[in-house]
Amino acid sequence: MKHTIKRIFIITITALTLLFGSSCEKVDFGNINQNPNQTTEPITSALLTNVLAGLSATIWDQGNVRTIAGYYSQYYSQTQYTDNSRYAKTTVNIDVFYAAALNDLQMIINYNSDDETKAKAAANGSNNNQIAVARIVKAYTYWWLTDIWGNIPYSQALQGKGNPAYDNQETIYKDLIKELKEAVGQFDAGPAATGDILFSGNISKWKRFANSVRLLIALQMSKVDANLAKTEFASALSHSAGVIETNENNAAINFPGGVYDNTFYNYYAVVQRDDEAVSKTLTDWLSSRNDPRINVYGSSTIGFPYGLTRDNAVAFGNANTNFARPVHPSRRAMTSPMFLIEASHIWLARAEAASRGWTGESANLAYSKGIEMSMRQWGVFSDVGFATYLSQPSVDLGTGSALEKIINQEWATWYPNGIRGWSLWRRTDLPVLTPAPGQSNAIPRRLAHGSNEKDLNPESWKAGVASYTVSGQVDSQWGKMWWDK
Repeated sequence: MKHTIKRIFIITITALTLLFGSSCEKVDFGNINQNPNQTTEPITSALLTNVLAGLSATIWDQGNVRTIAGYYSQYYSQTQYTDNSRYAKTTVNIDVFYAAALNDLQMIINYNSDDETKAKAAANGSNNNQIAVARIVKAYTYWWLTDIWGNIPYSQALQGKGNPAYDNQETIYKDLIKELKEAVGQFDAGPAATGDILFSGNISKWKRFANSVRLLIALQMSKVDANLAKTEFASALSHSAGVIETNENNAAINFPGGVYDNTFYNYYAVVQRDDEAVSKTLTDWLSSRNDPRINVYGSSTIGFPYGLTRDNAVAFGNANTNFARPVHPSRRAMTSPMFLIEASHIWLARAEAASRGWTGESANLAYSKGIEMSMRQWGVFSDVGFATYLSQPSVDLGTGSALEKIINQEWATWYPNGIRGWSLWRRTDLPVLTPAPGQSNAIPRRLAHGSNEKDLNPESWKAGVASYTVSGQVDSQWGKMWWDK
């Protein structure tokens, strides 16, 4: 037996020696560890396409942070499981956004910029214009992330290092403005960015989009730093490339169907859920002004009461089976576009700025243009009806507070984008929203971080959320943003 084991041992060692050579000799395994089905070089056009397609989820994504923001801005009501619209402390992990879209955008920038890979990038259709596009989308993504959580990892993020520090929101905002300015200036006469499904490589439209985002970021600072806000707003508005002024230049994700389909279509036609409804807060606002958008903002004009308990919500739904699901079915087909920023948003922002005395523009003209662009975008505009609409005391800027009416229209026009509606309300406290019934607390001002940051980046998280401590509760949803002071 001992001899048999010894022979097996000798044979095994001999076979291994013949296969691998001596232990001191360097062995070339060739491509044995390479997956033939996986690319070894990033396809930046594919990365950009995927990121841009995913931007539709910044408008609405059932059950995630975007829809929660829609509850807080009272665009939506929950029809069955009502905890979130009744302000149960919602915690959401932010790291998933860094690992996905932001990481892909940074990879596009790095691959096109690095001395060792930019030649390959150019050969594969990547270029300087693709970097500019990635920087703009990256700034846009960081904008809505910081407007949800406030202080977040920024300057040390996306560098492959653990435990990135949190930057304060003021620093982030100012750097986003810088990034957008530089990105607009970075575009050159080279080939269009490949993988661009937003503007199909149209540099003029990308510049208008970037300037429009910068204009909106500036306006968001109106409460905390009016001088800087005014300066940056005017700078974006007067830029030679312009801002979005017509619906033809709207930033819209156009879905081809199949793998990439409209977010609302996926929820209602594919998943076949109806847990979300258009809030009665919004339908009441529209109906009180005879606003024709009520016919397309939802599947019906029956708004769902906001913030009900589960039993009351189920009872209302059973008694009103035709309650308004978000967005009319004609506007949520598989290939229906999702709009990120529209001309209506920019015109109404200009009306607000004019009303604040930031520009020499006519607040009345910008106001009427904003409402008109919105109604045209939703396909409910008529010349006669529009004149009648504007003449109503609840709409006419000549009666009551002009600024309040402008901001109310901004809120109505940002639907169905919950993040922007919630951000507008937090900045202005308009429109006047009543918290969910029976809730003693006000409407939440931010989201708290999920467990990943607390567990994996505890020291940075603790320092980053210290300013959001309310009544002894760290990382409180009642803590206010920098621009919300």
